[in-house]
Amino acid sequence: MKLRMSCVVHLSSTVGTAVLLASTSATAPAPAKSAAKPLAAAKASPAKVEANLLQLMRGILYPASNVIFAAQEDLSKQPVPPDASTSPNPLTTTYGGWQAVENAALALSESANLVMMPGRMCSNGKPVPIGRADWIKDVQKLREAGRAAYAAAKKKDTDAIVDVSGTISDACSACHDVYREKKGGVQDRCLP
Repeated sequence: MKLRMSCVVHLSSTVGTAVLLASTSATAPAPAKSAAKPLAAAKASPAKVEANLLQLMRGILYPASNVIFAAQEDLSKQPVPPDASTSPNPLTTTYGGWQAVENAALALSESANLVMMPGRMCSNGKPVPIGRADWIKDVQKLREAGRAAYAAAKKKDTDAIVDVSGTISDACSACHDVYREKKGGVQDRCLP
């Protein structure tokens, strides 16, 4: 038996937030009269850092970048999985192909917000240097690279993806050269 899920995003113009409602039917439920309570609770809950910078890089930025890098090749040459809904390859899933590239580009842009969250630590226990001007500038480069990749993916433009892959690589290197590639090893990461 397959479970069908449907999701509805309820937008509230008065608070400017969204609530995701899920049901097991094919149609969305009507918003409950008590929808204001979950919205208020969601607004009152502060964002919480769940991962260190290394985990964030390995879980979001690295895989998203690789999807974009892979799009430099003809996406139609990706192996066809027996069941797209269970494919481990983002380019061949149900939301694969150019849509996967768009999603990866958006993940890179959004990750700029995540690497700037106060309280995030590096894997060595040192705080991410979110207050440093060079860090802020490099994070903005990451955001812009993601935006450029998204624009190229929307156009399904492989040549533009080749160009933007260099932009992504440059954005990553700008930060890695200062904060990751340290002569003292892992214990010196996140230090200028």
